[in-house]
Amino acid sequence: MTNLIAGRHSKLNLEKVAVLLVQHNKAELDILSQTMAGLGVWSTRKCVGASEAQHIASAHEIDLMVVEANLPGVDGYDLVRELRRSQSVSRRAAVIILSGHTAKRDVERARDCGANFILAKPITPNVLFDRILWLARERRAFVDCDSYSGPDRRFRKLGPPAGTAGRRRDDLPAEVGAATQPNLSQDDINAMLKPQKVSL
Repeated sequence: MTNLIAGRHSKLNLEKVAVLLVQHNKAELDILSQTMAGLGVWSTRKCVGASEAQHIASAHEIDLMVVEANLPGVDGYDLVRELRRSQSVSRRAAVIILSGHTAKRDVERARDCGANFILAKPITPNVLFDRILWLARERRAFVDCDSYSGPDRRFRKLGPPAGTAGRRRDDLPAEVGAATQPNLSQDDINAMLKPQKVSL
């Protein structure tokens, strides 16, 4: 992921980033490839199955993989898990999984297989770029242990990287400060809590 380096602002030069796209639908693969080209990616490799993706990832150093979750045979989650466990030169590549469903169990599967993100399809170029920018700015350690290999999963409460839109754990000050408006009277509070009759 050495080529995923963000600038000081929201600019990101993707010319030297080696990207691997894995989709079983060739039309979607072409659209995704064109989207990446529109974001400034010059080096894109495309494949339609897990075995081809494993071969490319072991033969070439990849910086970013965008993987379809619902691949035939070995699905995207298993592909990422196998890649992380392998001795491939690309085992530490940033990984975004694309899925038609992002239910909690799918998000957890993506997290536990070693992916950096899961995105719901259909994706837009803006959302994809925002996630790539997020990847370029994040500083999660890569963890290798008996039960897991991948980016540190203990980041849920930290929020997005500094400089990226979204709430972070440390966005709000620890102290509340003085009130800026007068307190409500007890009559006002009682009026708000009193059940109201509603006519339908």
